[in-house]
Amino acid sequence: MSKIKQHKHIEVQPLIVAESRKPYGLRTYISLYSSAGIGCYGFKEENFHCIASVELLERRLKIQTHNKKCIYTSGYICGDMTELETKDKVFAELDLWKKVYNANLDVLIATPPCQGMSVANHKKKNELGRNSLIVESIELTKKIKPKIFLFENVRAFLTSICTDNDGKDKPIKQAIDYSLSGEYNIHFQVLNFKDYGCPSSRTRTLVIGVRKDLKEITPLDLFPNWQPERTLRQIIGHLPSLKKMGEITKEDIYHNFRKYSPQMESWIADIKEGQSAFDNEDHTKIPHSVKDGIVVYNAKKNGDKYTRQYWDKVAPCIHTRNDIMASQSTVHPSDNRVFSIREVMLMMSVPNSFNWSDVSFDNLNLMTIKEKHSFLKREEINIRQSLGEAVPTVIFRQIAHKIRIALSQREYTEQEITTLIQKKKLVENDNLLKFIKEDKTKNFATLSKIAELANAQRYDNSAYYTRQDICFSIIKNLPEAKNYTNLNILEPSIGVGNFLPTLINKYKSVPTVNIDVVDIDKNSIELLKELIRKIDVPENITINYINVDFLLHSFNRRYDIVVGNPPYMKITKEKALLAKYKANIQNNETNNIFAFFIEKALTLGNVVSLIVPKSLINAPEFNKTRSLMSEHQIERIIDFGEKGFKGVKIETICFIMSTKKKPSSTIIESYITDNIQKHEQSYITDKSFPYWLIYRNEKFDEVAKKLEFNIFKSYRDRVITKAFTKEKGKIRVLKSRNIGNNEIIDIPDYDCYMDDVSNFDVSKFLNQKNCYLLPNLTYNPRSCELPKGCITDGSVAIITLIDENTIITKNDLAFYATDEFTYFYAIARNMGTRSLNIDNNSVFFFGKLKEEII
Repeated sequence: MSKIKQHKHIEVQPLIVAESRKPYGLRTYISLYSSAGIGCYGFKEENFHCIASVELLERRLKIQTHNKKCIYTSGYICGDMTELETKDKVFAELDLWKKVYNANLDVLIATPPCQGMSVANHKKKNELGRNSLIVESIELTKKIKPKIFLFENVRAFLTSICTDNDGKDKPIKQAIDYSLSGEYNIHFQVLNFKDYGCPSSRTRTLVIGVRKDLKEITPLDLFPNWQPERTLRQIIGHLPSLKKMGEITKEDIYHNFRKYSPQMESWIADIKEGQSAFDNEDHTKIPHSVKDGIVVYNAKKNGDKYTRQYWDKVAPCIHTRNDIMASQSTVHPSDNRVFSIREVMLMMSVPNSFNWSDVSFDNLNLMTIKEKHSFLKREEINIRQSLGEAVPTVIFRQIAHKIRIALSQREYTEQEITTLIQKKKLVENDNLLKFIKEDKTKNFATLSKIAELANAQRYDNSAYYTRQDICFSIIKNLPEAKNYTNLNILEPSIGVGNFLPTLINKYKSVPTVNIDVVDIDKNSIELLKELIRKIDVPENITINYINVDFLLHSFNRRYDIVVGNPPYMKITKEKALLAKYKANIQNNETNNIFAFFIEKALTLGNVVSLIVPKSLINAPEFNKTRSLMSEHQIERIIDFGEKGFKGVKIETICFIMSTKKKPSSTIIESYITDNIQKHEQSYITDKSFPYWLIYRNEKFDEVAKKLEFNIFKSYRDRVITKAFTKEKGKIRVLKSRNIGNNEIIDIPDYDCYMDDVSNFDVSKFLNQKNCYLLPNLTYNPRSCELPKGCITDGSVAIITLIDENTIITKNDLAFYATDEFTYFYAIARNMGTRSLNIDNNSVFFFGKLKEEII
């Protein structure tokens, strides 16, 4: 990384804050590479408290002190973010706020220098080190773990290359994604701020991440709102014209005519709006210099140098060199000058309350004209450069406002909702419809949760409420809106429409969007129509409501995207219906209808993404489903573990597949490990193993090389319970805690017996050789031989040899109790917490040590 000059630190002393001034219910932020603090002044306006602000240039940081950004002066940190000393100061401020206010960090803001990426920089050399300053922001985010992080930079930010901490050069978007997506839901978006409240054109990249433990909050909720663009006349047209070089408005020291070389005035005097001095027909008025009596015409590197701007168009992008006409888009529409400081402030939405000096604005205006010129001579370039490298205040203020609202939203507990359902009798559909229609206070997420829980009490439809943050974690990985002009989406089991707000938000810029929503429950469709009225649906988006059984309905079109959360349930009684469902299904070995949804979705969608039980990736009944899916590209698997559905004891995953693409690489995003990994799809779906291994890694492979697999087959009793056992008897019934490493463990008041087992299927193993035991449902594997006079209940698996000639030694069994195998086994079971039965798939991994290992 390139070395940046270290400037001296501003010595500070903590302010003494009176008890009455301590901010209660406070919201906090830190700002990295904060320049003059123009952007994050929007957070101050929304009553956020700055814990620390880091800036390399002392003259920029000094401006922040004029605006009393930090409560403690030690919060102003002048230093290089690549230096450990600077980082230590940030952590010291965080510790101080934790100690004094018990405050954890809400928002981390980072706007690292962009010269290596900016199109305005025509002197780029090796800017890789400068680009890599974003890595410091990423690492600090990982260590501090703020609730929300906000990165802002130029349009090319995401595709620019940085050197990550692993020493590899990669696009910045990839560095952010791979480092932070495990713990954060992240949205990346390039947008022109002129469409979001900024008075000037400024195409920038915003990256917002929301920590995954923040329920019902998505990054999309925090982006600024679209607003109609405004013209330059609307922004600065009210200011007085400045005709005289050096003129300063009496009432506003910052509305000034910046001086330049008098010979240059003729260059722009005759040009009209949109014209450049290079368009002058008179060659003497074309920008030039005279060297040794020879006229040398200036190079026209930027098309908007010496160019007069339009009154009735959006104001131009403000750059750091807004003080000279030779820079980009700096010439006033009427006057022969560059824009004044005040005009630039207005174009950057900087409020009048922002201070550039420790001298008050009123006192600055009371200065003599000589004093004013002296002040501007000292300060103007710093002010202008600060404006050129700033984030428009209005953009960050909108984001800060939305963050404050989001973090303050009250989340209704399931018990509260259940009480409400009972009190209002919302199980009755008419009452529920009326309640949703008349409610004016609750947001879509809360109302849809109430509707889903009310429906769940009415029907046993195996439908679960899908939180908005979970919906976002899926939809963020669907194809980008820019890929489409006409988009067709299918939601095959819509319920109360949990996915719709995020889908609409993601694809609102696509010219034409058609969303077909399907549900077998007529009441759900009616509820959904009422809920949709609670959100803003753009005119370009059409929602079609289809009340049919998805599995039996014939669709007459193919969809770009199929996304949803199908029901998880086995059909055991309705044999005729099950036969209809299986009529066109390849996997007829399961009765769980989510597998049927997968197969049909793959025939209808180019991209398919469904939330399904985690058992999909390892259960024997889904072997054929996995085989079918493996033929296509599995772009991403998100392992929610048990975090997907609050209060529901089920592990879930989401997959995102491209049915038109062949297998390539797959990203594994884990809510269990808070990490993401990328592997070749063939690596995690390797047919050498009985099922997919989404956490497979080198350490797993090292153990796998030591073992011969597929040695055993598995059996578990499903009948013997406490009702059949007693404290003493002829035959011992072993349970999981009795199984030790090559031994049987006696446990008082736990051991149990039976006198006769002849009527139980498990009796076939009584007094048989080459029978071995494994405790079921555990990540503490160990094994021993089945002793004579013993059988097992369902908490222990009996494993027997596939090939009776195989010899199993005590060393083989002892290996299962080692730390090495325990780690291996956790990966073999995909870090599951509930799907841990020893079956004929999972017993595969209890191998025999190879001879050379022994």
